[in-house]
Amino acid sequence: MTLRLPALHGSKFPVLAPVLAMVATLGACSQEGALVVDQGVGITSVLTSCPAVGIPNYTGDVTTFRAGGTATSGDLDISASMTNLRSTCDDTTDRVYSEATFDVRARRTDVRGARTVTLPYFVTVLQGGSAVVTKRLGEVTLTFADGQERAEASGKAGSFVNRSAASLPEDIRERITRRRRAGDPEAALDPLANPEVRAAIARTRFEMLVGFQLTEEQLAYNATR
Repeated sequence: MTLRLPALHGSKFPVLAPVLAMVATLGACSQEGALVVDQGVGITSVLTSCPAVGIPNYTGDVTTFRAGGTATSGDLDISASMTNLRSTCDDTTDRVYSEATFDVRARRTDVRGARTVTLPYFVTVLQGGSAVVTKRLGEVTLTFADGQERAEASGKAGSFVNRSAASLPEDIRERITRRRRAGDPEAALDPLANPEVRAAIARTRFEMLVGFQLTEEQLAYNATR
């Protein structure tokens, strides 16, 4: 599943604050060891230590233009897209490891001669939708044979999350899972509506985001085309 999110770009994340406020968390499937809440007030919630994985909006494509040319279709050089994002997660240890693999499909306009093109990509881990835990850069290399218009390559990204950071404190867990009986003053109250509980849950949510490392011009081109 691919999570399409607003763009994150640049080594200092110049648009980080407004962007992260819009980040949405992917739902996760229930698994052994996950906290599944289904008691009282129709509450259903699944918590997992594995991060959601996705590609932020406008960072799944990259376009380059001929040197000295303009950003128009007539001067287009290389266009590439990131696709088939897949992830695995090992949450059996104190350090939860997630790995994402993806394909990059590229097309060039000038097919004369063999050519190798290297495209940079980023992998960043967010906590609670707002805190950047790590950001790393990688590269994927595509090779065009003479006369070949299209090329494809694969990339990989991985990250670690501390299980303790992705786990709810026991007092918060107890407040969520406590059985509520008829007549109990709290029976009609949704514990997930409590700001303290919501904040604690948010802190355990992690996302691993992967996308092309774009220049400001490339990002603007993606956003307006």
